[in-house]
Amino acid sequence: MKKLTIQEIEQQLLVEGEDKKQLVQTLRQDERKGVQRILDKWERLREKEQLLHKKFLEMTSFEGALRHQGFQFIAGIDEAGRGPLAGPVVAAAVILPEDFYLPGIDDSKKLTEQKREDYFERIKLEAISFGVGIIGAAEIDTINILEAAKKAMLEAVTQLAPNPDYLLIDAVKLETPYPSESLIKGDARSITIAAASIIAKVTRDRMMKEISREYPEYGFSSNMGYGTAEHLEAIKRYGVTPYHRKSFAPVKDYI
Repeated sequence: MKKLTIQEIEQQLLVEGEDKKQLVQTLRQDERKGVQRILDKWERLREKEQLLHKKFLEMTSFEGALRHQGFQFIAGIDEAGRGPLAGPVVAAAVILPEDFYLPGIDDSKKLTEQKREDYFERIKLEAISFGVGIIGAAEIDTINILEAAKKAMLEAVTQLAPNPDYLLIDAVKLETPYPSESLIKGDARSITIAAASIIAKVTRDRMMKEISREYPEYGFSSNMGYGTAEHLEAIKRYGVTPYHRKSFAPVKDYI
Protein backbone atom coordinates (compact mmCIF):
# COMPACT_ATOMS: atom_id res chain seq x y z
CA MET A 1 0.00 0.00 0.00
CA LYS A 2 1.32 3.39 -1.02
CA LYS A 3 2.33 5.63 1.87
CA LEU A 4 0.44 8.87 2.31
CA THR A 5 2.36 12.05 1.62
CA ILE A 6 2.94 14.57 4.43
CA GLN A 7 0.30 16.85 2.89
CA GLU A 8 -2.24 14.02 2.67
CA ILE A 9 -1.60 13.11 6.31
CA GLU A 10 -2.17 16.71 7.40
CA GLN A 11 -5.43 16.82 5.44
CA GLN A 12 -6.68 13.57 6.97
CA LEU A 13 -5.87 14.72 10.51
CA LEU A 14 -7.79 17.96 9.90
CA VAL A 15 -11.00 16.20 8.84
CA GLU A 16 -13.53 16.73 11.63
CA GLY A 17 -15.90 14.11 12.95
CA GLU A 18 -13.84 11.08 11.93
CA ASP A 19 -12.35 8.55 14.34
CA LYS A 20 -8.59 9.01 14.05
CA LYS A 21 -7.59 6.06 16.27
CA GLN A 22 -6.66 3.69 13.42
CA LEU A 23 -4.91 6.46 11.46
CA VAL A 24 -2.86 7.53 14.50
CA GLN A 25 -1.81 3.92 15.18
CA THR A 26 -0.65 3.59 11.57
CA LEU A 27 1.20 6.89 11.65
CA ARG A 28 3.01 5.95 14.86
CA GLN A 29 4.68 3.13 12.87
CA ASP A 30 5.77 5.54 10.13
CA GLU A 31 9.52 6.13 10.44
CA ARG A 32 9.52 9.48 8.62
CA LYS A 33 10.48 12.31 11.00
CA GLY A 34 8.13 14.70 9.23
CA VAL A 35 5.20 12.39 9.94
CA GLN A 36 6.11 12.14 13.63
CA ARG A 37 6.40 15.94 13.91
CA ILE A 38 2.93 16.39 12.40
CA LEU A 39 1.48 13.71 14.65
CA ASP A 40 3.07 15.22 17.77
CA LYS A 41 1.72 18.66 16.83
CA TRP A 42 -1.76 17.24 16.19
CA GLU A 43 -1.78 15.40 19.54
CA ARG A 44 -0.72 18.58 21.39
CA LEU A 45 -3.54 20.49 19.71
CA ARG A 46 -6.02 17.74 20.62
CA GLU A 47 -4.86 17.84 24.24
CA LYS A 48 -5.31 21.63 24.30
CA GLU A 49 -8.80 21.31 22.79
CA GLN A 50 -9.76 18.73 25.40
CA LEU A 51 -8.54 20.98 28.23
CA LEU A 52 -10.51 23.93 26.83
CA HIS A 53 -13.59 21.73 26.50
CA LYS A 54 -13.21 20.56 30.11
CA LYS A 55 -12.78 24.15 31.33
CA PHE A 56 -15.84 25.25 29.36
CA LEU A 57 -17.97 22.52 30.92
CA GLU A 58 -16.76 23.53 34.39
CA MET A 59 -17.78 27.13 33.64
CA THR A 60 -21.34 26.02 32.80
CA SER A 61 -21.94 24.50 36.24
CA PHE A 62 -23.75 27.52 37.72
CA GLU A 63 -25.95 27.94 34.64
CA GLY A 64 -26.69 24.22 34.54
CA ALA A 65 -27.73 24.12 38.19
CA LEU A 66 -29.99 27.15 37.72
CA ARG A 67 -31.64 25.67 34.61
CA HIS A 68 -32.26 22.50 36.58
CA GLN A 69 -34.18 24.67 39.06
CA GLY A 70 -36.33 26.04 36.22
CA PHE A 71 -34.58 29.33 35.41
CA GLN A 72 -34.38 30.03 31.69
CA PHE A 73 -33.00 33.51 31.03
CA ILE A 74 -29.83 33.66 33.13
CA ALA A 75 -27.91 36.92 32.78
CA GLY A 76 -24.21 37.24 33.50
CA ILE A 77 -23.06 40.70 34.62
CA ASP A 78 -19.59 42.21 34.81
CA GLU A 79 -17.85 45.56 34.45
CA ALA A 80 -14.60 46.95 33.08
CA GLY A 81 -12.74 50.04 34.17
CA ARG A 82 -12.99 50.37 37.93
CA GLY A 83 -9.26 50.94 38.37
CA PRO A 84 -8.18 53.42 35.67
CA LEU A 85 -7.51 57.11 36.26
CA ALA A 86 -9.45 58.13 33.16
CA GLY A 87 -12.42 57.05 31.08
CA PRO A 88 -15.79 55.55 31.91
CA VAL A 89 -16.71 52.44 33.80
CA VAL A 90 -18.58 50.09 31.47
CA ALA A 91 -20.79 47.17 32.46
CA ALA A 92 -22.45 44.48 30.37
CA ALA A 93 -25.25 42.00 30.95
CA VAL A 94 -25.54 38.95 28.69
CA ILE A 95 -28.09 36.16 28.34
CA LEU A 96 -26.72 33.17 26.42
CA PRO A 97 -28.69 30.32 24.83
CA GLU A 98 -28.44 26.94 26.51
CA ASP A 99 -26.54 25.43 23.57
CA PHE A 100 -23.91 28.21 23.44
CA TYR A 101 -20.46 26.68 23.00
CA LEU A 102 -17.25 28.69 22.88
CA PRO A 103 -14.27 26.76 24.32
CA GLY A 104 -11.59 29.21 25.37
CA ILE A 105 -14.00 31.80 26.78
CA ASP A 106 -12.61 33.18 30.03
CA ASP A 107 -12.06 36.29 32.09
CA SER A 108 -11.48 38.97 29.42
CA LYS A 109 -8.20 40.04 31.07
CA LYS A 110 -6.74 36.57 30.37
CA LEU A 111 -7.42 36.78 26.63
CA THR A 112 -5.41 38.46 23.91
CA GLU A 113 -6.91 41.54 22.30
CA GLN A 114 -7.58 39.59 19.10
CA LYS A 115 -9.33 36.79 21.01
CA ARG A 116 -11.48 39.35 22.86
CA GLU A 117 -12.46 40.97 19.57
CA ASP A 118 -13.31 37.60 17.98
CA TYR A 119 -15.30 36.44 21.01
CA PHE A 120 -17.04 39.84 21.25
CA GLU A 121 -18.48 39.41 17.75
CA ARG A 122 -19.43 35.78 18.39
CA ILE A 123 -21.19 36.61 21.67
CA LYS A 124 -23.10 39.52 20.10
CA LEU A 125 -24.19 37.25 17.26
CA GLU A 126 -25.33 34.29 19.36
CA ALA A 127 -26.56 35.88 22.62
CA ILE A 128 -30.28 35.89 23.29
CA SER A 129 -29.81 39.44 24.54
CA PHE A 130 -27.14 41.78 25.86
CA GLY A 131 -27.04 45.27 27.32
CA VAL A 132 -24.31 47.81 28.09
CA GLY A 133 -24.23 50.50 30.79
CA ILE A 134 -21.73 53.37 30.72
CA ILE A 135 -20.95 55.85 33.52
CA GLY A 136 -18.53 58.69 32.72
CA ALA A 137 -15.76 60.22 34.80
CA ALA A 138 -17.79 63.18 36.08
CA GLU A 139 -20.48 60.93 37.56
CA ILE A 140 -17.84 58.57 38.97
CA ASP A 141 -16.42 61.57 40.85
CA THR A 142 -19.88 62.41 42.14
CA ILE A 143 -21.11 59.03 43.36
CA ASN A 144 -17.78 57.08 43.74
CA ILE A 145 -16.50 54.23 41.58
CA LEU A 146 -18.28 51.35 43.33
CA GLU A 147 -21.68 53.03 43.05
CA ALA A 148 -20.89 53.98 39.45
CA ALA A 149 -20.05 50.36 38.62
CA LYS A 150 -23.30 49.18 40.20
CA LYS A 151 -25.29 51.84 38.32
CA ALA A 152 -23.69 50.78 35.03
CA MET A 153 -24.60 47.15 35.79
CA LEU A 154 -28.20 48.05 36.52
CA GLU A 155 -28.40 50.07 33.30
CA ALA A 156 -27.12 47.07 31.37
CA VAL A 157 -29.76 44.81 32.94
CA THR A 158 -32.61 47.18 31.99
CA GLN A 159 -31.66 46.77 28.31
CA LEU A 160 -32.19 43.01 28.31
CA ALA A 161 -35.15 41.65 26.39
CA PRO A 162 -36.55 39.25 27.39
CA ASN A 163 -36.16 40.16 31.03
CA PRO A 164 -33.77 37.89 32.92
CA ASP A 165 -35.14 35.56 35.57
CA TYR A 166 -31.79 35.15 37.37
CA LEU A 167 -28.60 37.19 37.62
CA LEU A 168 -25.03 35.92 38.03
CA ILE A 169 -22.91 38.92 39.04
CA ASP A 170 -19.16 39.25 39.25
CA ALA A 171 -18.12 40.10 42.83
CA VAL A 172 -20.74 42.73 43.78
CA LYS A 173 -24.30 42.59 45.10
CA LEU A 174 -27.06 44.48 43.32
CA GLU A 175 -30.50 45.48 44.50
CA THR A 176 -32.78 44.24 41.74
CA PRO A 177 -36.20 42.60 41.44
CA TYR A 178 -34.49 39.43 40.20
CA PRO A 179 -32.97 36.62 42.25
CA SER A 180 -29.19 36.74 41.99
CA GLU A 181 -25.88 35.36 43.12
CA SER A 182 -22.59 37.22 43.47
CA LEU A 183 -19.55 35.16 42.47
CA ILE A 184 -16.00 36.10 43.44
CA LYS A 185 -13.87 35.88 40.27
CA GLY A 186 -17.06 34.98 38.47
CA ASP A 187 -15.61 35.95 35.10
CA ALA A 188 -13.35 32.89 35.34
CA ARG A 189 -16.06 30.61 36.77
CA SER A 190 -19.21 31.29 34.74
CA ILE A 191 -19.59 31.47 30.95
CA THR A 192 -22.30 34.15 31.15
CA ILE A 193 -20.19 36.38 33.41
CA ALA A 194 -17.16 35.75 31.18
CA ALA A 195 -19.22 36.76 28.16
CA ALA A 196 -20.30 39.94 29.95
CA SER A 197 -16.69 40.72 30.87
CA ILE A 198 -15.68 40.46 27.21
CA ILE A 199 -18.53 42.71 26.01
CA ALA A 200 -17.71 45.27 28.71
CA LYS A 201 -13.96 45.33 28.13
CA VAL A 202 -14.06 45.46 24.34
CA THR A 203 -16.69 48.22 24.47
CA ARG A 204 -14.59 50.24 26.92
CA ASP A 205 -11.32 49.67 25.05
CA ARG A 206 -12.90 50.93 21.84
CA MET A 207 -14.13 54.02 23.67
CA MET A 208 -10.65 54.70 25.04
CA LYS A 209 -9.17 54.43 21.55
CA GLU A 210 -11.67 57.04 20.38
CA ILE A 211 -10.75 59.32 23.29
CA SER A 212 -7.09 58.82 22.42
CA ARG A 213 -7.70 60.46 19.05
CA GLU A 214 -8.83 63.58 20.90
CA TYR A 215 -6.02 63.44 23.46
CA PRO A 216 -3.13 61.49 21.87
CA GLU A 217 -0.57 62.75 24.40
CA TYR A 218 -1.92 60.49 27.16
CA GLY A 219 -1.54 57.14 25.37
CA PHE A 220 -5.13 56.09 26.11
CA SER A 221 -5.17 53.73 23.12
CA SER A 222 -2.58 51.54 24.83
CA ASN A 223 -2.93 52.21 28.57
CA MET A 224 -6.75 52.40 28.50
CA GLY A 225 -6.63 55.09 31.18
CA TYR A 226 -4.60 53.11 33.70
CA GLY A 227 -1.82 54.86 35.59
CA THR A 228 1.17 53.86 33.51
CA ALA A 229 4.40 55.86 33.67
CA GLU A 230 3.59 57.38 30.26
CA HIS A 231 0.13 58.42 31.43
CA LEU A 232 1.34 59.91 34.71
CA GLU A 233 4.05 61.88 32.89
CA ALA A 234 1.43 63.25 30.48
CA ILE A 235 -0.75 64.39 33.41
CA LYS A 236 2.24 66.23 34.90
CA ARG A 237 3.05 67.86 31.58
CA TYR A 238 -0.40 68.62 30.12
CA GLY A 239 -2.75 68.52 33.10
CA VAL A 240 -6.04 66.65 33.30
CA THR A 241 -8.70 66.15 30.63
CA PRO A 242 -12.51 66.04 30.99
CA TYR A 243 -12.15 62.26 30.89
CA HIS A 244 -9.96 62.06 34.00
CA ARG A 245 -11.43 61.01 37.33
CA LYS A 246 -10.65 64.02 39.47
CA SER A 247 -11.44 62.21 42.71
CA PHE A 248 -8.71 59.64 42.03
CA ALA A 249 -5.14 60.03 43.27
CA PRO A 250 -2.80 61.17 41.81
CA VAL A 251 -5.11 62.98 39.34
CA LYS A 252 -6.57 65.18 42.09
CA ASP A 253 -3.05 66.35 42.98
CA TYR A 254 -2.76 68.10 39.61
CA ILE A 255 -6.04 70.01 39.63
